[in-house]
Amino acid sequence: MNEFRRLLPQVTDVAREVGEGLRERRSGIPATGPDVASVIEAFDEVDRPAVALLRERLGAVRPRAVWAPDEVGTMVGARGETWVCDAVDGAVQFLRGLPHWGVSITLVADARPVLAVLYAPQLDILYTAAEGAGARLNGRPVTTSSKTLAAALACTSQPPHNLEPERAGASLTGMLRRALVVRNLGPTSLQVAQVGSGHVDVFWEYGRDVNNLLPGSLIAREAGAVVTDAAGAPWRLDSSSFVAAAPSVHREVMEVLAAVG
Repeated sequence: MNEFRRLLPQVTDVAREVGEGLRERRSGIPATGPDVASVIEAFDEVDRPAVALLRERLGAVRPRAVWAPDEVGTMVGARGETWVCDAVDGAVQFLRGLPHWGVSITLVADARPVLAVLYAPQLDILYTAAEGAGARLNGRPVTTSSKTLAAALACTSQPPHNLEPERAGASLTGMLRRALVVRNLGPTSLQVAQVGSGHVDVFWEYGRDVNNLLPGSLIAREAGAVVTDAAGAPWRLDSSSFVAAAPSVHREVMEVLAAVG
């Protein structure tokens, strides 16, 4: 058992503690307020204490790991260990009273994700993975689907600051023509992880979205998914596109995205 796998039970306990605390504070009623400022204020009321608890608990689990200085996680260093976390992953859904939100925790070592936990309390979903140790959903090992693209559920999303909306739009058109269905099922991290468990066959996205992609990328890869950029090169923290796909559909997905340019 490698050292990162040994941390999984502790990190899972942290995710559960934070997630259950947030569930208790969630009323199920959409947050009121007519403008962006009021929405941000409502979110900060629940996010701030949850982040503080995450930092306290994870600091005790891995004292030498630092905390990513921004939520998007773009400042992850090339050396050393960094926690990249989102206490309320799926903030829009949380504030709207929808169940598709969760706690995401990733430990990054030397610019690669080595441990990931995703806990969605209201969906009863717990994904865990450690580098070289496989991926699990609610304690059971998972693997990808074996569908063709014509029978596939393809998912996509948009990062907070998407600088390539034209490519995203063109890729959506292309995928709609080739895949069985295209959907957005909630938080990006959860959709990517669901590629690993076979609930989703492919997830793709244009733009840099490191925080949301890190946990799912490890879970999907450990479950046997192919994780690349839109050109087929291995995905890295500075990549400007992302694809996680079952091996059976990855080649077809690359064909669709190559036509986008």
